[in-house]
Amino acid sequence: MQLAVIDGMGGGLGAQLTEKLDGAIGDEVEIIALGTNAQATGRMLEAGADRGASRDNAIIHMSGRVDIIAGPLGIMIPNSMMGEISPAVAEAVAKSGAKKFILSIQQPHFELVGRKSNSLDELLDELTEEIAGYVEGESGESK
Repeated sequence: MQLAVIDGMGGGLGAQLTEKLDGAIGDEVEIIALGTNAQATGRMLEAGADRGASRDNAIIHMSGRVDIIAGPLGIMIPNSMMGEISPAVAEAVAKSGAKKFILSIQQPHFELVGRKSNSLDELLDELTEEIAGYVEGESGESK
């Protein structure tokens, strides 16, 4: 099973998520870091991703090949992350058949109604638990 963590800008959120996932899911899941830039990919690799790639084409290509996609809401919004998410990337992620686990991180030009006001760490913990539960259910095995 392959899980893509997608992030941009400085990659801090993706790195935190990758680190949490690396400790929570079994070795049968390969974590692939997909960054909008090399810095984001590098930080996710340092945090424990098994391999990684950067920029639009890599994200578009891999979005259709992985089983799970995880990242902030901005990965599905064209021109978010200060323009780092191209319309083609947002479309590829949205259209992917992968199970998507999306963090409801506030966007400057969107108002997320009904969003809990949890801290980022709480959101990352919740997302990690959701993904670990999904992986366990899909593999039929315990962690």
